[in-house]
Amino acid sequence: MSIVQKSINAIRILSADQIQKANSGHPGLPLGAAPMAYTIWSKMNINPKNPKWINRDRFVLSAGHGSAMLYSLLHLFGFEGMDIDELKNFRQLNSKTPGHPEYGHTSGVEVSTGPLGTGMSNAVGLAIAEQYLASQFNEDNYNIIDHYTYVLGGDGCMMEGITSEAMSLAGTLKLSKLIVFYDSNNITIEGNTDTAFTEDVKKRFESYGFQIIEVDDGNDIDKISSAIDAAKTDKQRPSLIIVKTIIGYGAGKKQGTASVHGEPLGEEGVSVLRQSLSWDENEPFKISDDIYAHYKTLAQNGEEKENSWNKLFDEYSKKYPDKKSKWDDFFSDKFEKDLSNNEDFWKFADKPNATRASSGEVINKLKDIFPNLLGGSADLAPSNKTLMNNIDYFSPENRAGRNIHFGVRELAMGGIMNGIAIHSCLKIFAGTFFVFSDYIKPMIRLAALMGLPTTYVLTHDSIGVGEDGPTHEPIEQLAMLRTIPNINVFRPCDYTETACAYYSAMTSKHTPTAIALTRQNLKQIPTSSKEALKGGYVIKKEKDNNIDLIIIATGSEVALAIDAAQKLEQENKSVRVVSMPCTNIFDRQDSEYKNSILPNNVRARLAIEAGNTLSMSKYVGLDGKVIGIDTFGASAPANVLFNEFGFTIENVVETAKELL
Repeated sequence: MSIVQKSINAIRILSADQIQKANSGHPGLPLGAAPMAYTIWSKMNINPKNPKWINRDRFVLSAGHGSAMLYSLLHLFGFEGMDIDELKNFRQLNSKTPGHPEYGHTSGVEVSTGPLGTGMSNAVGLAIAEQYLASQFNEDNYNIIDHYTYVLGGDGCMMEGITSEAMSLAGTLKLSKLIVFYDSNNITIEGNTDTAFTEDVKKRFESYGFQIIEVDDGNDIDKISSAIDAAKTDKQRPSLIIVKTIIGYGAGKKQGTASVHGEPLGEEGVSVLRQSLSWDENEPFKISDDIYAHYKTLAQNGEEKENSWNKLFDEYSKKYPDKKSKWDDFFSDKFEKDLSNNEDFWKFADKPNATRASSGEVINKLKDIFPNLLGGSADLAPSNKTLMNNIDYFSPENRAGRNIHFGVRELAMGGIMNGIAIHSCLKIFAGTFFVFSDYIKPMIRLAALMGLPTTYVLTHDSIGVGEDGPTHEPIEQLAMLRTIPNINVFRPCDYTETACAYYSAMTSKHTPTAIALTRQNLKQIPTSSKEALKGGYVIKKEKDNNIDLIIIATGSEVALAIDAAQKLEQENKSVRVVSMPCTNIFDRQDSEYKNSILPNNVRARLAIEAGNTLSMSKYVGLDGKVIGIDTFGASAPANVLFNEFGFTIENVVETAKELL
């Protein structure tokens, strides 16, 4: 048996051993796709000694349930922290080998994958980032940014709608350095794919504008290698390489069956696998020295490629000092410092304005401060106010464009944003109507899980949408987003708070930001301030030393709260109004600050928010009340709806009196 074949089988054996020891996992994909994975990795430009080398090729395992295969590769290639004991701890608490790959947790894992199809959209984002950065830095004979994005998925990934959305855009944008591998084995959890999936994937991707390459034998590494070479020769289209594999290859009677997809082989099954592969070693996790030596050679090849790149970059830096300076700026916190020193960022016209319009003004200030800022919308830029003026669109003809046409593809847009953010040094925002955050939510959750500072511009909040009716009126979405760990959800009341939301987003290192914005005009509130960066603050002080009532409000209801407080003060009540633009940030403040804003001894509290009452209830306690909306909205002009649902001075005052 050749050393290459032994090295491929090592991936299979290690994967099966991991899953068997854990008594949990998915052996089918690793056994069938190991030759494909080996071939990809043997041709990739990667350096295990420096997993963050900027010009490395990226590999995304969209079919994240096959994580044991990825961990086997990371171990064999010698990535830091991936010793054999980590493989033995597969799927165990605090191991580097969790059930699905996790970015930032395991060296060499490019993105967190698991929800099928997600990796496909991430790969499109990575490919966009590569092309944009190449447009910014490459010069003749100095292709400083020049790498490929490989993504591997199976039948499940191909069924998920996010894949269709993402690949449609990839074809439109002609992302020729994106290479998609389709592990086609015709098996899913429920059995043969013919029961639910009979479409012609080849024709589908052809219609997207992909080059299609077929490999009829997933064990033929020469054909797979030739397919990769052919994919790289096409400079106008992304490529889909369809590889026909056998799920659970070598697993005896389980080979080619649905059960091998997600069930351990069992002791007898692992023994059969070893026999089928002519594997001499019966001890689990035992790999011979010649196999390790072979992988070490492959890893050294990658190290040499980075060394060559380092020499090229040194020459480039000397020949193009302005570009080197720009490079240093992109990969530092310079732009964040520029923002903190920019007084114009906080200036605004003192007139009523929708916060979506204020957001547009802020974005167009940020675009000049952050040349590494990209953004777009799900075909709603005129409504979302997300267009960066006098900036080109990213397109096949212009890779330097910073505006992105995502099209009506909210789910893929979220996944693509994650890919762009995770690549290296770029910042990304994108917009849609707030109600359609339902479409993006899984990708927002993954951004939070990975610690990515993505920004979501969510306009047309609450019943302020008006005549579009309940299908377009976000009622429960604020509560939904606020419950995601590691996210900042802002609902600003005016320009100043909107600017605070973006300041927080642009200076965030590991937390995504969602900004809910109004369609209707709101007045500028003179007492709003940068204190909004603390999540909650006193926007109107009580008139006496004592506090009779605290009114807590967000967004469009802050002005209403102030007006109601002033009405109550005419009746000699001392009322404090707290603006709570970001509950997530406020909740992270220390107890001293939180008590200074919401004193524990003041139990008469009223919260006002035109949305589900759940997330504001915790601030009012058992003795307080919330004016909110726990039903769907209705279709009517916005002012009629706010009156209908009780967002009036009269109702706020009446409700407040019940607490006093």
